[in-house]
Amino acid sequence: MANKVYVVGVGMTKFEKPGRRKNEDGSDWDYPDMARESGTKALADAGISYDQVQQAYVGYVYGESTSGQRAVYELGMTGIPVVNVNNNCSTGSTALYLAAQAIRGGLADCALALGFEKMQPGSLGATWEDREQPMTKHIMAMAEISEVLFPVAPWMFGAAGREHMKQYGTTAEHFAKIGFKNHRHSVNNPYSQFQDEYTLDDILGARMIYDPLTKLQCSPTSDGSGAVVLASESFVDRHDLAGQAVEIVGQAMTTDFKSSFDGSAKNLIGYDMNVQAAQQVYAQSGLGPEDFQVIELHDCFSANELLTYEALGLCAPGEGPALLDANQTTYGGKWVVNPSGGLISKGHPLGATGLAQCSELTWQLRGTADKRQVPNVTAALQHNIGLGGAAVVTAYRRADR
Repeated sequence: MANKVYVVGVGMTKFEKPGRRKNEDGSDWDYPDMARESGTKALADAGISYDQVQQAYVGYVYGESTSGQRAVYELGMTGIPVVNVNNNCSTGSTALYLAAQAIRGGLADCALALGFEKMQPGSLGATWEDREQPMTKHIMAMAEISEVLFPVAPWMFGAAGREHMKQYGTTAEHFAKIGFKNHRHSVNNPYSQFQDEYTLDDILGARMIYDPLTKLQCSPTSDGSGAVVLASESFVDRHDLAGQAVEIVGQAMTTDFKSSFDGSAKNLIGYDMNVQAAQQVYAQSGLGPEDFQVIELHDCFSANELLTYEALGLCAPGEGPALLDANQTTYGGKWVVNPSGGLISKGHPLGATGLAQCSELTWQLRGTADKRQVPNVTAALQHNIGLGGAAVVTAYRRADR
């Protein structure tokens, strides 16, 4: 029988515009500095020392090999296994998935998932030009659906948004409402890269990146780090952590299916991966979409947030716009989606995103999210995706409930 898995400590840095933050001595804020800050916070939150951690999974997308070791050496050098993780934009939640798997399988009583990213300004690009790119198959398939435009990411997600508009009558304003909501949420998040509120007209009138996606509906490049301490039930009991522990009651990772290449833009950006991962989590947890009050999902672009409403089963296909029109995904609605501000406003340091999502939901379940707090939270849902591809969905509940 699988062991129960609990989040007992979380921590993160403020997400920053690449290269903006400096250390007190004037030196560049580098990834070891980020990892030291987020990891120290997570350990302090758990009330444990690094020498009690038995395994570490460290995620980043851009960096040299064994950067994971260099990062966690800021916390201690105890000889434990340190696994470097790279799964595109779902890297942080993949590290979380692997750490949880170690606890669930009885291989460790306490594990650390840590993620960071030190990014270059501007749109994402390829690092290695002398070999097959992992997204080539997806790009070629999308090129059969839509004219090719660079940068690739907004083109692909924008094409999926256009497909939804054509099929269901969704408007540019519906996508803009997501940007409006998430920027408004971020005003209350001190960890967010942006903390500015905009009008709906501001969102619609911002520079067009790929119609219907304007700049204020696109996640920025970011520097930052997040960390999560996971523990077994016996560890929680021995250290009297039940009062702060949050249980992972369902978790699934999927990668591309044959249906990803069925000729639809939405499946090329992971819709079917999301559906399958969510259904597995609902089956594991015994919870359904109606049982969650707060959701952190992967809004790399506003089009993806709308499509994810439907993939997670918050509504039927084509009904995402109706949720937005009825204000069902913000405070006062059925769910509060991305109270942190989401990737659009909080930022998106690729290796840290999934762990920042976990941190936000842990605070929400503990009732310690300050001005962002969603009332009466009993269960929370997380969704993180990376093209190429992997989707990770995780369900949480308070241990004392």
